[in-house]
Amino acid sequence: MKEIRITKSEENQRLDKFLLKYMNKASKAFIYKMLRKKRIKYNGKKAEGNELLRAGDSLSLYLSEDTMCSFMEEKVVSQAERHFAIIYEDDDVLAVAKPAGLLTHPEKSEDKDTLIDQVLFYLFEKGQYAPSKESTFTPALCNRLDRNTSGIVLAGKTLKGVQSLNEAIRNKQMDKYYLTLVQGEVKQAGKISAFLSKEEGKNQVRISKEAGIDGKESITHYRPLAYCEGYTLLEIHLITGKTHQIRAHMQAMGHPVVGDRKYGDTGVNQEFRQNFGLSNQFLHGARLVFSNADGSLSYLKGKTLNAPLPKVFQQIVEDIFGESVALE
Repeated sequence: MKEIRITKSEENQRLDKFLLKYMNKASKAFIYKMLRKKRIKYNGKKAEGNELLRAGDSLSLYLSEDTMCSFMEEKVVSQAERHFAIIYEDDDVLAVAKPAGLLTHPEKSEDKDTLIDQVLFYLFEKGQYAPSKESTFTPALCNRLDRNTSGIVLAGKTLKGVQSLNEAIRNKQMDKYYLTLVQGEVKQAGKISAFLSKEEGKNQVRISKEAGIDGKESITHYRPLAYCEGYTLLEIHLITGKTHQIRAHMQAMGHPVVGDRKYGDTGVNQEFRQNFGLSNQFLHGARLVFSNADGSLSYLKGKTLNAPLPKVFQQIVEDIFGESVALE
């Protein structure tokens, strides 16, 4: 029999999720079978699996050493060269600026050196994450950006950090602002409200005024910061965060994002590639405001995080609009 004592850093998670992390190769069906058969007990009693763990709780695992070992795979941290900039960091939260071209998470088994790989190795080198000691927790990214979109990504360094950030995002306690360059001159601020649904067989979405079968409501506020020569620099306030939302909304307005290979204008994209070396959409997660943060993140309430424009974007803005554009 093995006894596990829950620590402060492990509390506030469901028993079943803890066990699936502890025995990271075990199936959910196996975990629940052991709970039903009382081979796993919670504070000496039969457990359902949905109990919320507290510091000091005990788990008794009546499993053989061989069985335990067969379901436990030691976590390793792969060496990964850091390509992100640090915007903000404390004991629980890390905010980074992701460059365009970098995957947030692996999409295929061969994908290496993704943003999460780099963040884990960064924390490992700092001594703030030791997989040999953290069998039930791995730091995690709490929001994501498309591969070819740059900007702010939040990570939880601790379980408390991950849970707090996820709750703040779910409860809309933070405001996200993007900068984008679009075709055409947009002279008034406005709002787009529509439904997005995935295109079958394509990594794209379609936009409609009706919900449809799988349509998801999407809301975008936009405000022009500068316009001339047939282009507009927009600040986007993302109210919902659906896949390709900004890019699809801009295309539907008749103002596609410059450099966007899925929803943009091929001729314009080619022109910006030749003139500026732009190889991805001009879309940047520039600002994040903890507007209504409470609970564990109340110390961040009112705080603003900023990610400077990438150099190629800055060069384009200065070339089209001059150096006097206020980016907020």
